[in-house]
Amino acid sequence: MLKTVKRGPDKQFDPEVALGQAMEVFWARGYEAASLSELMEVMGIGKKSLYDTFGNKRSLFLKSLEHYANSALRCMVQRLDEAPPEKVVAEIRGILGDWRATHGCKESKGCLLGNNIADFDCSDTEVAQIFRGHLSTLEKAFASALERAKTEGGATLGDTPQRLARTLVCLGQGVAIVGRIMECSKVTDDALHFASERLLAQP
Repeated sequence: MLKTVKRGPDKQFDPEVALGQAMEVFWARGYEAASLSELMEVMGIGKKSLYDTFGNKRSLFLKSLEHYANSALRCMVQRLDEAPPEKVVAEIRGILGDWRATHGCKESKGCLLGNNIADFDCSDTEVAQIFRGHLSTLEKAFASALERAKTEGGATLGDTPQRLARTLVCLGQGVAIVGRIMECSKVTDDALHFASERLLAQP
């Protein structure tokens, strides 16, 4: 006769919500400074639930990066992919405007990727590859959109779509980091304005 296995209690939390809360901690504090006790407190779970559901701190961090890629990063890529050729430049200018609003205020917390690229030991090849993959995804989305703008939308660009895409990715990471410590948004505003008006042009 088979022995009946008693079922354990159901999870008393939403793993997706808890993961989003962990992502916010890593975003604000960085991997090293984010303690397990702080993570558990913000997520509203105990150590057993954390390890049973997410694994150790490193595993939770990797899942947080994936959560970010599936939310904020995917949203930006979708905007670029869905923009009609004649609207690509305007859409990118809109993204630059979002960066200005986000990173030009004193409450700016930077970019999750950029903060942790600076914080994490990138001799960890697995994590370094994940960072590179996310930045590459964004670069490809910019390049593809700009290529459509040039060949189908008649846009006049300040450089090749590939080089502009790389410039925009680096600019995004730069203003996110600089914006965290500047007392005035003038520096980031000037950089974003230059990119908007001098590198991008309408037909």
